[in-house]
Amino acid sequence: MTIDWGSILTLRNVINVIDIAAVWFVIYELMMLLRGTKAVQLFRGVLVIVLIKLISWYVGLQTVSWIMDQIINWGIIAMIIIFQPEIRRGLEHLGRGSVFQYNKEGTQEGKIVEALDKAIQYMSKRRIGALITIQQNTGLEDYIETGISLDADITGALLINIFIPNTPLHDGAVIIKDNKIAVAAAYLPLSESNLIPKELGTRHRAAVGISEVTDALTIVVSEETGGVTITKNNELLRDLTQQDYLKLLRNELVPKQEEMHNNPIARFFESVIKGGGHKH
Repeated sequence: MTIDWGSILTLRNVINVIDIAAVWFVIYELMMLLRGTKAVQLFRGVLVIVLIKLISWYVGLQTVSWIMDQIINWGIIAMIIIFQPEIRRGLEHLGRGSVFQYNKEGTQEGKIVEALDKAIQYMSKRRIGALITIQQNTGLEDYIETGISLDADITGALLINIFIPNTPLHDGAVIIKDNKIAVAAAYLPLSESNLIPKELGTRHRAAVGISEVTDALTIVVSEETGGVTITKNNELLRDLTQQDYLKLLRNELVPKQEEMHNNPIARFFESVIKGGGHKH
């Protein structure tokens, strides 16, 4: 039995394959965009509504089916309003062209950890209070909007200068997003937990507070003791040594570059670039 490739590789079939691949890619990017955000719970709610609609239609519950139709019809407008932060993030994501990025050196996150280490060591020895929040999967747009925009490269010197006492930006949190210092002097939600030791101040409560509502990684340098604390996922890690916090930061930040390799488009462009480099 021979395969008639001529009848398989027709223009229509090729277009169909491209069509399916495009839909798959959009779904993939949407899943990556929503992963770890509050929008996931809302998206599950939408699926429940659709499921109720299908069941009511199949069973013949006309009133329930009509109500679900109204919810779905008006839900498009509601979705735009509810998912506005995620939609904005997605458009910014496309605008930066990050879909087609590839890892050239693989050391950017390592340099960020080095910059953080330099700033932490300087401020810890001199007991300069600091609060640094690093965005992970959950968006921090609501808190970024409360700060003063910087959009600056991350350096130890800049972080130190921001938190020098009696300067305009020292009061509040620095928020790092997409390997940039997005804002300084931002306000974070204060935790009301009774489990936080009473000797810890506002910075530590803010660090725990942001960890209760997002998956952000937050670094605190105590103004009273110089101790270094890191919070994430409602966990408070106090009095970390340099070796301890460096290990934690590398585990949390540096492996994120691997996500770029999981992007098939990114891998393709990376292979093209590398292939072109070997020809010289």
